[in-house]
Amino acid sequence: MAKVFRPSTRESSILSKIESTKEHKRRLAISSLRDCMDSLANAIAMKLVENNLVETTNKNSLQEQIHGCLEKLTRASDFDIDYQVAPVRNLLTDYNVVSLYVTAYIIDEKCLLAHKDVVDVFGSDEDIYLTVNQQVKKHLPV
Repeated sequence: MAKVFRPSTRESSILSKIESTKEHKRRLAISSLRDCMDSLANAIAMKLVENNLVETTNKNSLQEQIHGCLEKLTRASDFDIDYQVAPVRNLLTDYNVVSLYVTAYIIDEKCLLAHKDVVDVFGSDEDIYLTVNQQVKKHLPV
C-alpha cells in the first residue's frame, strides 16, 4: 500500500508563507509599474533596438507598443497574466512577472510582430527576457 503523505502544520505554514511572499512581490511589482510606465517603456524599446533583438522602422512606435503592453498588464486579471506568460514561464524558476509578461508579448506573433513598423524579432527567448529584466530591475524596486 502506498503511504499517505500528510504535511505537518509547520510544513504547511512555511509553504503558505512562500506562496504569499510570491503573490505579494507580484502585486507590488504590478502596482509600482504605474509610476514609471513611460520611462520603462522607453528604456525597454531602446535596449531591444540597441541589442539588435528587435528590428523596427520606427522606435517610437515600438515604445508605444510596449507602453500599451505595460498598461494592459496593470489592468489584467491574474488569470490573464498567467495565460499570457504560460508559454515562457519555464525560462526561469524565479522570474519577475513584469519582465516575463513583456517578454511573452514580444515573442508572441499576434502582438508585436503583427505591428506594421516591426520588421522582425531576433535572439532567443532568454536573451529577450534578460534584456527586458535588466531594464525592469532599474525602474522597479521589486
